[in-house]
Amino acid sequence: MTRFRTLKSAFFTLVGVVVGASTFTASALPPTDWLVDPSSFTARVVTHADGSEVELNNGLIRRVIRLTPNAATVALDNLVTGESLLRGVKPEALVEIDGHRFEIGGLKGQPNYAFLRPEWIGALRADPAGFRFTGYAIGKPLERLAWKQTRHHGPDVKWPPAGVTLRLDFAAPAGTNAGAAAGIRVSVNYELYDGLPCYSKWITVSNTTDHVVHVDRFSSEVLAVVERTAEVDELSDGRNPPNLHVETDMAFGGMMAAGANRRSYRWLSDPDFRTQVNYERKTPCLLDVGPDIGPAQAVAPGAVFESFRAWVLPYDSFDRERCGLSMRRMYRVIAPWTTENPLMLHLVSSKGQAVTNAIDQCAAVGFEMLILSFGSGFDLENENPATLAKARSFSAYAHSKGIEIGSYSLLASRSVGGGNDVVMPPGEKPIFGNSPCLVSRWGTNYFRRLYEFHRDSGFTLLEHDGSYPGDVCDSDQHPGHTGLADSRWTQWREITDFYKWCRAQGFYLNVPDHYFLSGSTKSGMGYREENWSLPREQQVIHTRQNIYDGTWEKLPSMGWMFVPLTEYQGGGAAATIEPLSEHLNHYQRMIESNLALGVQACYRGPRLFDTDRTRLLVKSEVDWFKAHRDILESDLIHGRRADARDLDWMLHVNPKLKEKGLLVVFNPLDQRVTRNLRVNLHYTGLSGSARIFENGTAGKRLKLDQDQSAEIRVQVAAQGMSWYVVE
Repeated sequence: MTRFRTLKSAFFTLVGVVVGASTFTASALPPTDWLVDPSSFTARVVTHADGSEVELNNGLIRRVIRLTPNAATVALDNLVTGESLLRGVKPEALVEIDGHRFEIGGLKGQPNYAFLRPEWIGALRADPAGFRFTGYAIGKPLERLAWKQTRHHGPDVKWPPAGVTLRLDFAAPAGTNAGAAAGIRVSVNYELYDGLPCYSKWITVSNTTDHVVHVDRFSSEVLAVVERTAEVDELSDGRNPPNLHVETDMAFGGMMAAGANRRSYRWLSDPDFRTQVNYERKTPCLLDVGPDIGPAQAVAPGAVFESFRAWVLPYDSFDRERCGLSMRRMYRVIAPWTTENPLMLHLVSSKGQAVTNAIDQCAAVGFEMLILSFGSGFDLENENPATLAKARSFSAYAHSKGIEIGSYSLLASRSVGGGNDVVMPPGEKPIFGNSPCLVSRWGTNYFRRLYEFHRDSGFTLLEHDGSYPGDVCDSDQHPGHTGLADSRWTQWREITDFYKWCRAQGFYLNVPDHYFLSGSTKSGMGYREENWSLPREQQVIHTRQNIYDGTWEKLPSMGWMFVPLTEYQGGGAAATIEPLSEHLNHYQRMIESNLALGVQACYRGPRLFDTDRTRLLVKSEVDWFKAHRDILESDLIHGRRADARDLDWMLHVNPKLKEKGLLVVFNPLDQRVTRNLRVNLHYTGLSGSARIFENGTAGKRLKLDQDQSAEIRVQVAAQGMSWYVVE
């Protein structure tokens, strides 16, 4: 790492770099690694002396917007690598109003869309038919949703995030045949954060007329990005787009960002890019952010339509770990509630004594939550007064013991009948096979019940299974939408409004879908349910494999794992831990395989312990986790993936803590292993030397190489775990 940065700086010192409308040299490159120390990278908005341009800049990325003769982005620069990401000027946004398509800002006349020379910019002209720039405003980020902080979360998070905002205002040009655009104002909003090479963008459409207008479609970002590959014949069809991470809060239908966002943005070919080498001119290098259907929203006189928000994170490397660290840092900044990570028992009963016993056990060993899991028999949709009375009794007892309690509800993945299911277009089926329409009469009543139950029950946790996966609905009989075109937008708003309300109330949300940016807290780490019916010794390996694979793009706190205390989907006695006291070694290995990697599992069964010996084991593991909780819930560096053939290990890092690193090493073999591991400690922020503490013993001085790597001698018992704190 040190050698690379030295060579890189020398290269830029010699040649300089042309970026967008200006040139910068090595003096403009970041002096420190922002992933280690982001403190010096403060976001700001700078207006150029002649008033012709305004610039968003945090020392990591910058975006330059030309203001005359119209507003348009003329530079997007990666200040870490010295690269220009922009190759051409496009409108700031696109909006279709009452069937008429309008460009918002933008400049015309660029002679070649392969690159943008600074001297061309002054000759570019405004499109007479486009919305014209009228002014701008600078501010600070506000909460896009409220977060009531009621439980332990990451040590270095802040809400709302620190940074700056820039709002560009546009109006329809006077004296044109704009028709539908008269009296419409469009604002393009940017948010840039301290210490993170990421910006957010969204638009608002204000109706100042005396009649209803309709926002049929929009693109909130249209970005002509430098292509990643130059394929002459065979085309990757968008599978190899530019090296940027893009996601939005209109996400559903997947546990990973890419799958969940496939309907809210896309990489297209650029018809203006006539000089690209691809024979059919289909290189995927034009970013278009907007819904693939709708929103088809009516905007009343005096009302404002607001788009979803998008986030763009340019990577500064092709290294998988570094890209993953960048993405994970982004979540800590823009969705810090995802750092909440409570220990939770999934109880398979809702009978009174079973629930109170489980609450007592949680309190005894340090667990923090109890969920009446699927299969428990508790039905929060049942509006019999006895249901609410039972919930209040449980929550009162749980709170007296310092334990949170909640329950489970299945939304989609079922048919409700009565004309309330989604009506799919011909030839299409619901993603889960069946699904109610969320804004049908049934859907309206369902969400009413969710709000009422959680206001009155004292429950502060919801596992919302089968969350809305993005199905459209072609019915014209449902009260919440008019037809196909607005059905996805209105259903998405229905469920995300509920999740945002939950976040404002301090409720915890387990949602097996990527609703993180709308308020959910945890989804699956990535597992196949039937794997938990395999023999116990295989489950342990699957646990660590799934965590290793699932934490490239997720924080440890963003994904749940599974520990079947009782039989789950088959497998018999060989697959379960009960009786717990008879399988203590396996129970310990499962707990350690999760907690030592900062991950919480669904411990599903009737109890957490059956004997004092079992109780002491669980409490000891929980106490260890809580003693090192901040570093264990910090970023993970991937070492060696579990394969049941040799040691597997991962490294926790956080340069802001006293414990700057914690190395966890597992031994799946039946004999003790002593080995030297070469571990790179760059992301701990340490250099020169460090102190290492093996399994809590006295520290030893450790010399670091120039690239912050070190040889660490590890000793791990058969089928055991060893841990090493680095300070």
